[in-house]
Amino acid sequence: MILSEKNMGISASPTLAIDAKYKAMLAEGIDVVGFGTGEPDFDTPNNIKKAAIEAIEKGYTKYTPASGILALKKAVCEKFKRENGLDYGPSQIVISNGAKHSLVNTFDAILNPGDEVIIPAPYWVSYPEMVKLADGVPVEVQATEEDGFKVTVAQLKSVLSDRTKAIVINSPSNPTGMIYSAKELMEIADFAVENDLFVVSDEIYEHLIYSEGEGHVSIASFGEEIKKRTIVINGVSKSYAMTGWRIGYAAATPEIANVMSNIQSHAASNPSSISQYAAIEALEGPQDSVEQMRLAFKERREYMVNRINSIEGVSCLMPDGAFYVMMNISALKGKTIQGKVINSSDDFCDILLEKALIALVPGSGFGADDFVRWSYAASMEKIRSGLDRLEKFLAK
Repeated sequence: MILSEKNMGISASPTLAIDAKYKAMLAEGIDVVGFGTGEPDFDTPNNIKKAAIEAIEKGYTKYTPASGILALKKAVCEKFKRENGLDYGPSQIVISNGAKHSLVNTFDAILNPGDEVIIPAPYWVSYPEMVKLADGVPVEVQATEEDGFKVTVAQLKSVLSDRTKAIVINSPSNPTGMIYSAKELMEIADFAVENDLFVVSDEIYEHLIYSEGEGHVSIASFGEEIKKRTIVINGVSKSYAMTGWRIGYAAATPEIANVMSNIQSHAASNPSSISQYAAIEALEGPQDSVEQMRLAFKERREYMVNRINSIEGVSCLMPDGAFYVMMNISALKGKTIQGKVINSSDDFCDILLEKALIALVPGSGFGADDFVRWSYAASMEKIRSGLDRLEKFLAK
């Protein structure tokens, strides 16, 4: 029988594939260290877990409105006002099963067949596939390491067409950790307004910023014209170590939010009722744990970057946010390492997993084949072990 041609062309997530392989090796008793998935190694804070337990005990275990409970929507609105200077009403908020689900809803809501979406590369692996799922066309714009992995308005203009519908902005970025400054974001906002484009702004790593100076700035905060064109994506997974709870949210115009809600009502009903009550506590409760995690990530980041840059054959930039490092392996391409010719980041990751028992994500999945991605959302002990193995492996 013939399956869906469109969906047969959708590739699996390489980060989840690497993580699955890593966990399978662990289950077999193999001493492998993994740096594949973007998942904090910290436990969910106790106050959040207690809120979930209370929700269960109170019987909050039934269906909720498809787009989320009103109390959580109000908590999200307050968060936007308090932290981002953005005013939204509950009718503009859609709670989903993680930020990934919010992004899928967004592209389904705004795209028609053939619409183009500009995606700066290196990009998070799922953006292009999500656009394809919504019958859109991903248009990649390559940001270089020399430019800090950030694209310019000139580059955006170079791929603008009469089919361009939206731009994806991810700051802080997965996989590079780069952050767009307020000035850079304002220039992109002006470009979007001038060309009547949507901006899909993925801000899931907003609390994980390590550089001194200005903190996170949402592109939607530069006035009503850009705000009404922007769909802000966020969630509780990264900042509150709640990856498995699956709560993300989107903020948009009432019209877009309504379409997203309708889509979700048929695709997934509602997000977990219990997780929604936990997310209220995450947003409204004490924020000490967020800062504790940020400081731990900052220490790990500095150690990882310094170690990588001390190893011959590889290098990396110091990321400003998130918890990833893009390691440049271009000097190794074309060389033979332990009997294998390294022609791509996939080749490098394969031999590294096989011979050094280190699980990394190849840059090919991020549109950056000269790089591989490390995550420092892992213990310092694990990071030291992984980098010791890398150094020993490359020394051979």
